[in-house]
Amino acid sequence: MIVLKAAQEKILAALQSVGGIVERRHTLPILANVLIRKNGPELELITSDLEIQIRTTAQLDGDSGSYATTVGAKKLGDILKSLPSDQVVSLTANQNKLTLQGGKSRFVLQTLPAEDFPLVQEAADFGPAFSIPQKTLKLLISQVHFAMAVHDIRYYLNGILFVAEGKTLTLVATDGHRLALSQATLDVEMPKQEVILPRKTVLELQRLLKDDGKGKEGEAEQLIEMRFAGNQAKFSFGGLEFVTKLVEGKFPDYNRVIPKNHKHHITLGRTTLLASLQRAAILTSEKFKGVRMNFAPGLLGIASSNAEQEEAKEELEIDYGGDTFEIGFNVGYLMDVLANMGQDMVTVSLQDANSSALITNPEYEGFKYVVMPMRI
Repeated sequence: MIVLKAAQEKILAALQSVGGIVERRHTLPILANVLIRKNGPELELITSDLEIQIRTTAQLDGDSGSYATTVGAKKLGDILKSLPSDQVVSLTANQNKLTLQGGKSRFVLQTLPAEDFPLVQEAADFGPAFSIPQKTLKLLISQVHFAMAVHDIRYYLNGILFVAEGKTLTLVATDGHRLALSQATLDVEMPKQEVILPRKTVLELQRLLKDDGKGKEGEAEQLIEMRFAGNQAKFSFGGLEFVTKLVEGKFPDYNRVIPKNHKHHITLGRTTLLASLQRAAILTSEKFKGVRMNFAPGLLGIASSNAEQEEAKEELEIDYGGDTFEIGFNVGYLMDVLANMGQDMVTVSLQDANSSALITNPEYEGFKYVVMPMRI
């Protein structure tokens, strides 16, 4: 039976949209496979790692009738990538093998039974659905993802908090040393729902979301529909259905972390500040990554040193007329936020040498970044 027959680029695009979560080594060998389900002209491709499941539907020619099997996702992808993009490729089923043919190339692949593939049981208690443009969600994630913890024992920090409440969607990430928050406006009024998406889910969403905002010719803006349940979140966009488990636990109260009523506000060029910090970072010590920032009327001094007694000094002219004081920061935390902001200007709000700094975007009210000082 011919399971599918189409141009290489069409099959590869469908496979790549679901293939990002496939683990190369898994305790369950079948999870290295993609589930292929054929029902007439419609073909479903499904992958899972037991935490996340991604499903896409594609219209790919082939024999009519129903058929289901699983085959190695990485091998199939590698073979397709090696063939010319305009070549017509067919996948034929014969007993427990699949034969892939393209031009004069022929590959025979081993399969595992479709009924052994562990599909994720979808939650019964999903809340109301709401949608935002894909490019908006991609922007929100890009503005906070770098502040997620990595392998922290406080497992609820290894992800991003999503809060839908009223007409606002808020994303928050923190690793205990810095916190990033970004907000967007929703079209519908939502009852309060809070979920923590795992790190892998966040990075996979970021990979799959379109940021150009355009649909196909003549179509409206590409949206993503979201639904949250007690232990799952579900996203539907661009022909994909994405279901993920959530991180259980109580996320810190981010409103208490964000400082208010800072005395000093300095607005300066983002790229200029980033370039100065990148130069100063070269001579920080491997372990501490500390830079000293000296604020004085009209001038910002940036200095770093290391165990070899090497030092770097930078000076920037700034619009500032307040007190003179020095404050230390982890330079990586400052560079992360500046590198992930797109605007020309950035506002740094400070109280004194011992208080957290608040970094905001003068052109976009929905973004806040808090970074704790460090003693140097």
